Amino acid sequence: MEDMMPTEGLAAKTVRDLELCNRATAGYGLALTRRQMLALAERRVQALRDTDRVEFGEGVLKKLIFAFRDSPYLDQAHYEETLTELQDIFYFYKNESGERLSDDELIALMRGAYNGWCRGSLEALAGTELALLCRRLRGWEAEEAGDGKSAEEGWYEE
Repeated sequence: MEDMMPTEGLAAKTVRDLELCNRATAGYGLALTRRQMLALAERRVQALRDTDRVEFGEGVLKKLIFAFRDSPYLDQAHYEETLTELQDIFYFYKNESGERLSDDELIALMRGAYNGWCRGSLEALAGTELALLCRRLRGWEAEEAGDGKSAEEGWYEE
């Protein structure tokens, strides 16, 4: 797979995209340093390798930034770390959903859960609700979430 992915070009494009994102997030008190951009670009390449995915175009990081930039749970001190985790969660669940969700649908579900019952917890986001949704998309038996709510009932509750 490595031969199919021009990692240097992918990382450089990611950094250029992130530089543009800084303008859109400035009003929310969020900005990435050049070092953070490079780290996120490298993590993108690694996450794609880890999940055996190939991306064309701008990738998902820019979409994640725009979707989460106004979250009450996102702050400058944890911005890079949160974006790294959101990116990893996205790629993992993109595979787990069996490609039944578009990128935008998955991001909307992630945002709703993160800002809703997860209350900014990346651990909760990566766990129960997205796993339940993916099981349902694959046709597995419906289960109840840990709080007694089904996955559908818990997504957008704030």
